[in-house]
Amino acid sequence: MTVDLYLLTAGSALTGLIFYYFGGAEWTFWHLFTVPLFTLVFVIFSSLSVIKRFKSSPKSASSKKIIPLENNGVTIVFGSVKGNSRTFAQSTYDKLSKDLNRQVIIQDFNDVTDPEEFLQTQAKNQRTLLVFIPTYEDATPPPSAKWFLLHLQEAATDFRVSKGELEKLTYAIFGCGNSLYFENFNKVGKEVDRCLSELGAKRLLPTELADENTAKSIYGGQEGHYSKWSSKLKSALETPKTEKCDCSNDTSTTTCCKTVTNGDHSIKNDDNNNDDDEEEPRIESDDDDEAGGCKDGNDDIIDLEDMGEYMENSSPTKTPKGPPKEMVTPLIRKSLEKQGYKLIGSHSGVKLCRWTKSMLRGRGGCYKHTFYGIESHRCMETTPSLACANKCVFCWRHHSNPVGTSWQWKTDDAKTVTQGAIDNHYKMINTFKGVPGVLPARLAEGMKIRHCALSLVGEPIMYPHINELIEILHSKQISSFLVTNAQFPDEIKTLQPVTQLYVSVDAATKESLKKIDRPLFRDFWERFLACLRALKDKGQRTVYRLTLVKGFNTEEIEQYAKLVELGDPDFIEVKGVTYCGDSGASSLTMANVPWHEEVVTFVQALCERLPQYEVACEHEHSNCLLLANTVDVINIHSMELKVIVVWKLHQVLHVQINVFFAGDIIQIQSVHHGNGKQMMLKL
Repeated sequence: MTVDLYLLTAGSALTGLIFYYFGGAEWTFWHLFTVPLFTLVFVIFSSLSVIKRFKSSPKSASSKKIIPLENNGVTIVFGSVKGNSRTFAQSTYDKLSKDLNRQVIIQDFNDVTDPEEFLQTQAKNQRTLLVFIPTYEDATPPPSAKWFLLHLQEAATDFRVSKGELEKLTYAIFGCGNSLYFENFNKVGKEVDRCLSELGAKRLLPTELADENTAKSIYGGQEGHYSKWSSKLKSALETPKTEKCDCSNDTSTTTCCKTVTNGDHSIKNDDNNNDDDEEEPRIESDDDDEAGGCKDGNDDIIDLEDMGEYMENSSPTKTPKGPPKEMVTPLIRKSLEKQGYKLIGSHSGVKLCRWTKSMLRGRGGCYKHTFYGIESHRCMETTPSLACANKCVFCWRHHSNPVGTSWQWKTDDAKTVTQGAIDNHYKMINTFKGVPGVLPARLAEGMKIRHCALSLVGEPIMYPHINELIEILHSKQISSFLVTNAQFPDEIKTLQPVTQLYVSVDAATKESLKKIDRPLFRDFWERFLACLRALKDKGQRTVYRLTLVKGFNTEEIEQYAKLVELGDPDFIEVKGVTYCGDSGASSLTMANVPWHEEVVTFVQALCERLPQYEVACEHEHSNCLLLANTVDVINIHSMELKVIVVWKLHQVLHVQINVFFAGDIIQIQSVHHGNGKQMMLKL
């Protein structure tokens, strides 16, 4: 690079002198000296540039040299969305490279350009193909592996392709999925297994259907499945290859090629198998081997005295025996801690938001400060449940947290969760001591929490002891905002009054709600509507939170208005979606983020349809507006009178009360009598 710059400089100077000469200018002794000098410099650096390029060419060519495949080696391929398959594939590569006396290579599906040539080359060299692949939204593979599955499906059904096309290939599949998705559980892994088998490839191990659902997985999550599978893989690779089994042969001692297992139940892959049909558990006898081999070629016979044990052990949705498992697995813990979470016990977390750091430096706060007077540096953001029943497209954690439809994990008591959150919050605040720009007065105020936002990530209302946790917060003079995703109506009904109860209303129609929230519940729409009805009956301060995603839900004004009438909230927060960066777990781009003017236009149209609501406040930085229900509002036009009213209420009611300022709306709510009537005052 340096040589080229010198070459450019000398060449430019020489060119300038030549033009100077031909322009008829008067030449001096200095010009006669500089022309040969620049010419010499130009020749020298031109030569150096040519030599440099000549020397670098062979090195470049050698660096791109294709590594030849050795016979009987191992090829690892993976497709990944959240990174789990990549992690397991890399771990397998590290172990096999160290322990096996064979060539081991690893490739991302993105790096393979021709699927047909890739598979034929693997088969020609009699290699073992290890496939790590997850099942993603609507039973689809990760984007990088779509070509792979499509080619396999076409080849397996094409009569022109020999059924022995891949007979020299041995394979094993590690599928990642979540049993909460029922019939779509690990569907991609099963499909890859079926196609490879139909093309003649030999199965080294039964396909592992790893379950992310720690509550149902008998191995405690995907890590447990991988640990068991990887040990079997190593043993299988260290032993000589077996011939493909003949299920009709009574003397066959090899693993049945028709069986796919996740260690919990087995699925038959018959030629006429329809993946959309319900999976039926295979009946096993006591003599079946661990891998699920068939005895005497008959899968339909079982001793009567073994029937009870079989019925208990073969159910795909059975609850594992023993104590409840922890919600947070090592992989999830590593991911969340990398994002700055401080984990508490086995299912809770706390984190500082950027607005807390901003106010510690004397700068502005978040929209809650503008809307409700909540100081961000005295606000603790936490959740008692990292698990959620949705996988929203705009999730700011890219689905690195667990999912679930009910609480089935080990449970920490409310006191442990609350104190753990407070202690960790104070530790994080304390790290700003001495940081340039942080105001000592703000830092001192930050060591006294006045508000708790029960949101962060996950679904806090799932936590079995949520009411006790709220009582502890209120006893410490800490107000509470709780956000729920409107999938647990019974829990909303039994929830004791919080300072402010939020319901996320992410879409106004069943179709768009499924598209945006990607809920786990099959009856998600019925649950959603039931939650809104329950909200109306709570008799406490309630808020709808609308997140606008351009191209998804910004045109549903009339439908949103009907949902507002159903729940009759006190306030409505309308916010443009926040883009959190590229992620394989979400298809959102910056094009889906509405401009603030578009959010304002949406709010104006909604207010026209709902005249009982009007704009109370606006926070442009957060792309958010607040609408207030003006029904039964008392108008107060004097600031002095406002102060008198608040002081009188403290004196007369003789109870602990919370006073909120939402724009020019004052709302007063008794903490201990939240189910009673509220008073709203308007300046």
